[in-house]
Amino acid sequence: MATVSSNLTPKETSFLGELGQQLRVDSIRCSTAAGSGHPTSSMSAADLIAVLLTRHLLYDWDKPEAATNDHLIFSKGHASPLCYAMFKAAGAITDEELLSFRKLGSRLQGHPTPLLPWVDVATGS
Repeated sequence: MATVSSNLTPKETSFLGELGQQLRVDSIRCSTAAGSGHPTSSMSAADLIAVLLTRHLLYDWDKPEAATNDHLIFSKGHASPLCYAMFKAAGAITDEELLSFRKLGSRLQGHPTPLLPWVDVATGS
């Protein structure tokens, strides 16, 4: 994680770095389990998602329809493993579901789709 001037404590900075790494690991794990996908597309945005998830995104994962929720449009659809790793980190999906990525009958498709209650629009770039 790049060093920047911020109001984060060293402990918070360390936590964000660890979360970014876990998002990368989970992105690789689900792509490997599927035998396909674009895991490297997920690597470059993992730290961004770690910061958004923990410091900026206001979202009740148990109530995705809540009017007070922010909307995250994940336009980097090829990085769907990262999107799903974020859902796991937020507690919205289990590790078992994460590893069902791209499998027949799974909610976790190759690109994020509104089949999932936390996805507003399908993306694919």
